[in-house]
Amino acid sequence: MAAGWSALATRTAIEAVSIAASGRTRSRQRRMLLGKPLIVEADEATWRTLAVFCAYRVVLSVLLGLAFIFLNELFQLGRLAPKAIVPAITAYIFASFLLMVPARFREPNLTVQVTTGVLIDIAAIVLLMYASGGVKSGLGVMLLVSLAAAGLITRGRLVYFHAAMAAAAVLLEQMFQIWHNDAGMQELVQAGITSMALFATAASASALASYARTSEQIAEERKVDLANLSQINELVIRDMQDGLLVVDAQGRIRQSNPRAVQLLGALPPAPRWPNLADYSAELAKLLAEWRKGSDATYMQLRGGRVTGELQVHFVPIGTGDPAPTVVFIEDVGRVRQQAQHMKLVALGRLTASIAHEIRNPLSSIGHAADLLDEDSGKREGERRLLEIIRNNVLRLDRIVQEILYLNRRDRASPEAIEPGPYLNNFANEFYLTDKVPNGVLDIEVRTSRPFLFDRQHLDQVLWNLVRNAWRHSQKQPGSVRIVVWPAAAPGRIVIDVHDDGPGVEPKNQAHLFEPLFTTAAQGTGLGLYIARELCEGNAARIEYVENPRGGQFRITVKGA
Repeated sequence: MAAGWSALATRTAIEAVSIAASGRTRSRQRRMLLGKPLIVEADEATWRTLAVFCAYRVVLSVLLGLAFIFLNELFQLGRLAPKAIVPAITAYIFASFLLMVPARFREPNLTVQVTTGVLIDIAAIVLLMYASGGVKSGLGVMLLVSLAAAGLITRGRLVYFHAAMAAAAVLLEQMFQIWHNDAGMQELVQAGITSMALFATAASASALASYARTSEQIAEERKVDLANLSQINELVIRDMQDGLLVVDAQGRIRQSNPRAVQLLGALPPAPRWPNLADYSAELAKLLAEWRKGSDATYMQLRGGRVTGELQVHFVPIGTGDPAPTVVFIEDVGRVRQQAQHMKLVALGRLTASIAHEIRNPLSSIGHAADLLDEDSGKREGERRLLEIIRNNVLRLDRIVQEILYLNRRDRASPEAIEPGPYLNNFANEFYLTDKVPNGVLDIEVRTSRPFLFDRQHLDQVLWNLVRNAWRHSQKQPGSVRIVVWPAAAPGRIVIDVHDDGPGVEPKNQAHLFEPLFTTAAQGTGLGLYIARELCEGNAARIEYVENPRGGQFRITVKGA
């Protein structure tokens, strides 16, 4: 009879394993498993999970010991083999504490530690099942937790080996119960169901762990992408040419970029989110009008902190009434200046071509006037007419020369220029060429560091500035001063040209560097404009500085 029961148990176990492995679904799972690694590479999270698993094993073994000591009437542990229960629980507790040591030091490798722990769980729990009546004792459920934990840690095919070992141990234990203790057939079926549950738990734990790991990796990648995108957005917002303010529904400024601070002024130091009305009352008024339903998309803003004209554009974000708003602040003067610059570039090319065509007939006119002037029998009126022709020829020739200089800014060849020797030579040439008395130029050099500039371009710029300064000065010794000194900005040198004249009227200061703007009757209006273009071509900056003692122009150049 025992042999019959053994054969029946063996056949039942084979059928249980066949049912678990049958069907197309199982075949697809097997193909998927073949593509999985035996065990994933251990990382910090994996080792932490192993430590938690070891701690769970310690708690489980201790609770089994306490249940046997205090609640054994309820759990009936060791009712079939009382002598085996105490050594089994004691050994399980000792092994559980011992397994925490390699988990703490992470040696040996993860495969050895997980497999050893699962085999100890299988041996201890199956031995407790044998001593307590087999599968009907319900202790086999604890193997599900061990396999689930192993699947979460390994996330590979190794968990199926653990499940096979646990299923084989449960089936062999139950067959031994049938052979030795005449257990019932229904217990063998229960053992087979438990075995299938072990495989299902292992597969589910492995799949869930892989899915969780994949989701974690995707989340980490998205986190990096979002961080990069946030950094890119921050860089774009910081370096954009338009000012930007983010205003919430309560009218508080939640975010701003440096360009907005340049256009509207520094934000108040407190509170953390200042009110827009306290920062710019006019901008707050425009925002209120826009929120009430104004049809205007762009609104003009002229603040007291900037000299140029501003244009604001409101864009709602999110929901709410009123909704948070992004305020774009555009410097209209800069846009107009760029458009004007593009027009002037095209105009410069055209006028340069025309200037070349004008020079030949202009030279012929001047030469003809000189020939007529050689006639000794001409009358006073004729001499006056010839003088007018000669003066206008010279004026037109000067205009042509200045127009031709417009095309030279892009052909700059900067060189290291020592300020002292250069300015002394410049002063001597200026005295001889413009017939100016010696001593009218007062040169003061406060640095010996050379600076970078195209020598011909610098001659043109300084000649224009010094000639204008002499024209508007009191024409006394020292009326025109050239001062060279190191700028506060590192690597920069300043060249100041002063005169003791009345200076430039405030209404004309904004138009000084505009082409064709002049206050002199015989001026061309191109001198300062060409000076600015040549300075920009040499990475320098020219500006007018208000000075109560006269006019002052400043050139900031790059040190060598």
